[in-house]
Amino acid sequence: MIGMTISRAAQAAGVGVETVRFYERKGLIEQPPKPAASGFRSYPDETIERIRFIRQAQELGFSLREVRELLELRADPEADAADVRARATAKLDDVNEKMRQLQRIGQALEALIASCPGHGELGCCSIMEALEGHQKADVGATEAVDTKPRSG
Repeated sequence: MIGMTISRAAQAAGVGVETVRFYERKGLIEQPPKPAASGFRSYPDETIERIRFIRQAQELGFSLREVRELLELRADPEADAADVRARATAKLDDVNEKMRQLQRIGQALEALIASCPGHGELGCCSIMEALEGHQKADVGATEAVDTKPRSG
């Protein structure tokens, strides 16, 4: 097959048209040239494979910046599998740290829920008190609730 329209390419790659356009804006895929005669841009099979690669990497938790780095490695004839493995290992470390953070958040929430009477005036709610900072939650809940992603 020589190429397809953006809608067919998106469908073949398993994404929406807006995703294809987003990847184009981010420079992850090239936008094909518009034909001289009024017509539709034609997306080659290589672009569809690249979109699938991007999507799969994102599903594994890689950020767009990290995906770009993987694509650069993929295009580099001098690249080594060790480079990819190092990036995957770093991503796994990030995932494991996030799971530890979520575990701490879960424990803090369990402690807050256990201390809440579950009825009565809102002013007596220990969960609201903890959120307002009047009471420190067990397991350092306020420190554990750092949801900002780490750079990496």
